[in-house]
Amino acid sequence: MKHFSDVIEQFGHGLCPLLFLISAGAIADPAQRTVIDTPNAPAAKGPYSQAIKYGDLLFIAGQVPVDPQTNEWVGGKIEDQTRRVLENIKAILAANGMNMANVVSTTVYLRDFAEFQKMNAVYAEYFTAAPPARVTVPSPLPGDMLIEISAIAGR
Repeated sequence: MKHFSDVIEQFGHGLCPLLFLISAGAIADPAQRTVIDTPNAPAAKGPYSQAIKYGDLLFIAGQVPVDPQTNEWVGGKIEDQTRRVLENIKAILAANGMNMANVVSTTVYLRDFAEFQKMNAVYAEYFTAAPPARVTVPSPLPGDMLIEISAIAGR
């Protein structure tokens, strides 16, 4: 087996964080994975989970503007769809004993960047203090969907 310094010499310092995590035993342990599923958010429609809890982190799948009570798409304006998506995220967080303040990062998929300011105004209602890190990307979302948001939360 090679020594750590030999691997660094061969592959460079870019591998240092990965090698450190491997040596520290930080590789994903399936026993620490817990599926979070709540009827208060739309049910997963494919081979994915609403969220996965791993240690102190919660990884929330992309939420879309579907009302979990009716299982119907919320159409209309970006504000209405954004609010529905964030309410779905809020419900998944609550199922894990968390709230919006626990969110550390979001990814917003937005069909039309001309709607950014309207989306952002609603988003700001849900993240009032110390908002999470965020990336917003353009996305050719299906149907009448204007927005999708995924999130990572931690304790």
